[in-house]
Amino acid sequence: MPARIAPAPDPSLVFAALPVATIVLDAENRFRSVNNAAEQFFGASATGLLDMPLAELLPPDNRFFALLEQVRRFEARVSDHDLTLESPRMHRRGVTVHAAPLPEMPGSVIAMLEDGSTAQMLDRQLNFRGAARGASAMAAMLAHEVKNPLSGIRGAAQLLEQAALEADRELCQLILDEVDRITGLVDRFDMFSEHPVERSAVNIHQVLDHVRRIAASGFAAHLRIIEEYDPSLPLVWGNRDQLVQILLNLVKNAAEAVDPVGGELVLATSYRHGVRIAVPGSSQRVHLPLEVSVRDNGPGIDEGLRATLFEPFVTTKRGGQGLGLALVAKLVADQGGLIECDSRPGRTIFRLSLAVPPPGAETGAAA
Repeated sequence: MPARIAPAPDPSLVFAALPVATIVLDAENRFRSVNNAAEQFFGASATGLLDMPLAELLPPDNRFFALLEQVRRFEARVSDHDLTLESPRMHRRGVTVHAAPLPEMPGSVIAMLEDGSTAQMLDRQLNFRGAARGASAMAAMLAHEVKNPLSGIRGAAQLLEQAALEADRELCQLILDEVDRITGLVDRFDMFSEHPVERSAVNIHQVLDHVRRIAASGFAAHLRIIEEYDPSLPLVWGNRDQLVQILLNLVKNAAEAVDPVGGELVLATSYRHGVRIAVPGSSQRVHLPLEVSVRDNGPGIDEGLRATLFEPFVTTKRGGQGLGLALVAKLVADQGGLIECDSRPGRTIFRLSLAVPPPGAETGAAA
């Protein structure tokens, strides 16, 4: 007896399940249909998007409108890459769009939007890790080649100071001060060296509350700090002390960037299904669904600096050494997570993507 052929799935179910953001726009560029991925892409529910003009999300001079016009004019499929969909309501870079006409609905267009920012973020993250490894090698070299001679110089200066005339002791003290300064700089590099990291299940909201209290009682006392937390967020798999250090660094940078009058910091958490990331050199795939973000309303980061923001010695601060964000990138990598920065005037956000505890892990248990 021949096997029964399963009935074809409902096209609407297939449309809803597509992993790529897919939308249908009518002849007036109003949303007629959106799938689940499109809701996440635009940051709005299907109910809110349906019948909404695309012009409410994007300015009329955006390249996306020109692409839609091409599809209608030539009645053919059109693709475009590296689009920026930017407005006060959304901000997406590196978007690839594939669009085609719908003959059954004259003037309508179906479009698939692929966010290339995740791939770009992964590429940048590999660069950050490479930069951190380079800093680690430099730290080891400095510790071995510089600190030992500095100890000898310091000891010799102390002996000279004991026998020196009063007028010469000032010079000996100058040598001691400079040796101590260089030793302190070398010690800062030592933070980049590789050390075993113990991870456990951590309540990220307790970490954020600790960071907020430190900031509110010190360097951010003059600023408004807003908390936008997802109370259902599960525990994070990481090192509590390092997470505190990461977030304190990001919050301090944000506090220094904003206007003292009207400055605002937003600490937020959310659950993002996201993607599973392949670990280089391994068949293992890591899921990083937990997002922690630090947002400020400062002037933004210059576009020319964003590509190298997490590399050592890159800084915009007067007198800064450019090690803070490089250390953050290294510590985030130690947590098995990712960090990305999205910045424009009036809005800069650093996002941490972190993992949940592996199956069988107990709260407080070390990896």
